[in-house]
Amino acid sequence: MPGPMGGPMGPRGFLTDEEKQNVPKVTGSLIKRILSYLKPYWLQFLLVFVTILVSAGVGLLPSIITGRIVNEALVGKNMKLLVQLLIAAFVTLTASQVIGVLESYINAWISNKIIYDMKNQMYGHLLSMPHAFFTTEKQGDIITRMNSDIGGVSSVISGTLTNIVRNIVVVVSTLVALFVMSWQLAIVGILIIPLLILPTRSAGKTRWKLASESQAKHDEMNQLVNETLSVSGSLLVKLFAREKREMQRFETVNDEVTKLSMKEQRSGKWFMVLMGMFTEIGPLLIYFAGGWFIIKKTDPTLDVGVITSTVMLINRLYRPVQSLLNIHVDFTRSLALFTRIFNYFDMVPAIQAPKQPRKPAIDGADIRYDHVAFSYSPEKPLLSDIDFTVPAGKMYAIVGPSGSGKSTIVNLLPRLYDVNAGGVRIGNTDVRAIDLVYLRQSIGVVTQDSYLFNGTIRDNLLYAKEDATDEELMAALKTASLTDFIANQPDGLDTVVGNRGLKLSGGEKQRLSIARIILKNPSILILDEATSALDSISENAIQDALEALMKGRTSIVIAHRLSTILKADRILVVANGTISEQGTHDELLQKNGIYRELYETQFRKIIDRETAE
Repeated sequence: MPGPMGGPMGPRGFLTDEEKQNVPKVTGSLIKRILSYLKPYWLQFLLVFVTILVSAGVGLLPSIITGRIVNEALVGKNMKLLVQLLIAAFVTLTASQVIGVLESYINAWISNKIIYDMKNQMYGHLLSMPHAFFTTEKQGDIITRMNSDIGGVSSVISGTLTNIVRNIVVVVSTLVALFVMSWQLAIVGILIIPLLILPTRSAGKTRWKLASESQAKHDEMNQLVNETLSVSGSLLVKLFAREKREMQRFETVNDEVTKLSMKEQRSGKWFMVLMGMFTEIGPLLIYFAGGWFIIKKTDPTLDVGVITSTVMLINRLYRPVQSLLNIHVDFTRSLALFTRIFNYFDMVPAIQAPKQPRKPAIDGADIRYDHVAFSYSPEKPLLSDIDFTVPAGKMYAIVGPSGSGKSTIVNLLPRLYDVNAGGVRIGNTDVRAIDLVYLRQSIGVVTQDSYLFNGTIRDNLLYAKEDATDEELMAALKTASLTDFIANQPDGLDTVVGNRGLKLSGGEKQRLSIARIILKNPSILILDEATSALDSISENAIQDALEALMKGRTSIVIAHRLSTILKADRILVVANGTISEQGTHDELLQKNGIYRELYETQFRKIIDRETAE
């Protein structure tokens, strides 16, 4: 019997309350769109339907042969015919299984090909989505669309679609065979089917409800375990001495899970008893009706073999009829699955590549922010009237309170976001008119949170320049003061950095990301708190490298470190989404404005600490 959370007795046969509330609207365009993924494989689908027809025909033969075994071989006491019929029954059973395997193979091939196509389409579409999509959408939802939802297409194609066709063919062919043998017994058999199915559905719904409650409690227990036994969670429990409280919470949830599981198992036992009773009652009623027809001689053509075949064929009808009763559930879930996938496909990327992309010279070009306005949502404006020019080869520093919009300003340059008003230009060309790949290849960004892939040091460096030689890699690492670190690693450049660079210290991660930018050799540099993860020794070592890297390049630096700001050609002070002040360090101090306040509250402390050291 299928498990409580799957199969005919589980949720497959019933819609949840949430599913009932969110039934997708069936439209011709939706069906046509779904079928478009099947169109390239129509020939293989045709072959599947042929195998279903053949399998349904062959599947009737064992029941018919059994009737002949009873009538002609056993009653007639013909041993030779008995052996021949048994061999024939075995051959037909084997043929039916082989055809079933062939159908399953073709189905699996088709479904995996469609999943391959859809995953490629989805991944390419997600890569084209703007940065804002990934900051607002839950990462779990993205992974679910890529894996669970598209993976679920396999069950729709190899399960729902072919099962509907198979069940219809089996029911029709079986009914034809029943009426050909004996229309009276056929009617009796058809009337018996509800007696088998209705109790099954009733018991199944009860088990499904219990299983759903049990699953919810299991989820609650898993969440508790994940929260309290993770590295951070267990540390929090210990620091607050909450072991006893968490133990009590776990015991309570575990007790509820245990009681629900026991109740579900008891329900399952009674369900098996009920099923056994009705499974036996059905054949008994057919035998009774057949015996009555024979004894009363109401049908002289009826014999024991026909009755035996009828019982076998009625049993053959049970599962297909039950599945067809659940068509609306399977159909609804299939449409909901495709609807969730299509919802992602229908998201239009806000950052579009220009239709006629340009590749202007970026080396030696000024950066111009021309009265820029930007907001993540219309009701909450973030930037307004941002207006400044960074001359070619100069380094500008942006400072300001946390949340004032500093990072957003620099993110407009590589078009991680697009302006709502005004424009950002490199030279005389708006960045929205520049070839997107060319634009981003010309800009190097070092962020505060350096991201590394779970690969080797070599892999992470080659991400900047795929054809770089080992000599170029080592030169970049030397500039980033990482040669000693590499020399101390047994695997050198092939040292695995771990997930998000977990095996490296914060300073090592940051220096590796800087080495990656050095290897990229961009025309424009953006440094967003680029040295924030470095200790004082590492910072001093890397600061020279950054200065050498910025030399001759147009650079925008977001920093809280006074040493970096003092070297800027000009300082932009951002507050409340606008540039409130700009000038050199000395000029801004004389204004006694926001910069002076930042200097007194943040920078002065650093200076005093460094002086004390």
